[in-house]
Amino acid sequence: MKPGSEAELAEMVRDATGGLRVRGGGTRPVGSGAGEVLDTTGLSGIHLYEPGALTVVAGAGTPLSEIERRLDAEGQRLAFEPMDHRGLLGTAGESTIGGVVAANVSGPRRIQAGACRDFLLGVRFVDGQGTVIKNGGRVMKNVTGYDLVKLMAGSRGTLGVLSEVSLKVLPKPEAAATILIDGLDDAQAVSAMARGLGSPFDVTGAAHLPEGPDGHAVTLLRVEGFSESVDYRADTMATLFGDLPVRVERDPVRVAQLWTDIRDVAPMKGANGDVWRISCKPSDAPALVEALAPTSHIFDWGGGLIWALMPEGTDARTRLGMIDGHATRVRGAGTTPVFPPESAPVAALTRAIRQRFDPRGILNPGSFH
Repeated sequence: MKPGSEAELAEMVRDATGGLRVRGGGTRPVGSGAGEVLDTTGLSGIHLYEPGALTVVAGAGTPLSEIERRLDAEGQRLAFEPMDHRGLLGTAGESTIGGVVAANVSGPRRIQAGACRDFLLGVRFVDGQGTVIKNGGRVMKNVTGYDLVKLMAGSRGTLGVLSEVSLKVLPKPEAAATILIDGLDDAQAVSAMARGLGSPFDVTGAAHLPEGPDGHAVTLLRVEGFSESVDYRADTMATLFGDLPVRVERDPVRVAQLWTDIRDVAPMKGANGDVWRISCKPSDAPALVEALAPTSHIFDWGGGLIWALMPEGTDARTRLGMIDGHATRVRGAGTTPVFPPESAPVAALTRAIRQRFDPRGILNPGSFH
């Protein structure tokens, strides 16, 4: 099924007699959603773009690349830096803005700018009964009651099928630089990243690659903004690390490629094994990696996000035990649930919300298992 309008989408959902597997570009099929495919790519097009108001409104099936090209022409961008999962998951197709929102996809800049949900201004969607619902608008404002805008971000199509999204955009910076520190172990890297993030220099990326582009460990801190400010902040921050081997990369092409590779977990592309995504307290990250004993790993968000490559079929949660965070199996087959189990109170709340928006349980059934 491929609706060409919101009205057609509502009719298809209303008339459905079984499960519907909501799909945009098909680039990030994480989970085990079952049912007849409901293709949202017919709900495409930029409906409104106001560069002066820093607002874009688009159909949920609009390719992310189309939106990024339009924003780039006006010197603007999606500041939450959405990840491209295709290399990591071995998928094809075009990522859609609805898929980005539904999965709350956010990249390295999340530690400074916020997540996708923080830039989501408004949504239109069809719930499990075929009712069209609108929430939010085109400006940031405080709300009371159900904040369905935030609720839809990360719901992976289980509460409703997005038909339109409104997003806040930001200007692209004039320049960017990356401070690179060579040869640190995991604990030293987390400490260095914390020092950078705790500085007044507005770090927009903090990552650690135990095996960097040259095969050696490298820790990266990014600063962005006006050229003179970037030069000053990069040079000054480099002095924070004493006698550590520090260098500064200023070439815009190389800086962009470094952070694209981190965003898309490029070192694990095509590597054998399962990929796990662990969210945790940054200070816990070195000990968690030691417990995991992964084939390889990457730290992002200052250590708050661990990407771990594990042998096929490994249950990372069993190795980790009880942690202050959660582990998601992003790639790999097996009987281990993709998403971590919810506590009893959270599970009860989840059931109640889904019952309210999808009482028949037809939208992406099983997608959180």
